[in-house]
Amino acid sequence: MTEPVGLARGKIIRQMMIDWTRVNELRDEIGHEDFNEVVEMFLEEVEGIIERIQSSRDTSSYEADLHALKGCALNLGFESFAQVCQNGEQLAAKGQESRIDLPSVFASFVSSKNDFLKRLDTS
Repeated sequence: MTEPVGLARGKIIRQMMIDWTRVNELRDEIGHEDFNEVVEMFLEEVEGIIERIQSSRDTSSYEADLHALKGCALNLGFESFAQVCQNGEQLAAKGQESRIDLPSVFASFVSSKNDFLKRLDTS
């Protein structure tokens, strides 16, 4: 499944939402029983960072926060979410925090999470 991950000068960028190969590798590495715990921890960590970003007007931590979100996303195979986070991280590194499309970051996480959980329920 692909999703729009953002706009690049008026063009919608599409890519695979979830890297299921990565998900299966992680499940095999840590075992099926521990996998659900890792997923739960990942979701809690990401949701905590997102809540912090949403509740604060302080943009000084955007680069670190988006970097952390990107790392979590890549570990669990959330490809499109990782890309949106990386785009924001790069803008923050250039001091262009006002150009970060935070609604796209948040929406990408929700879409990725929903797709991920839906497919896990059916596998």
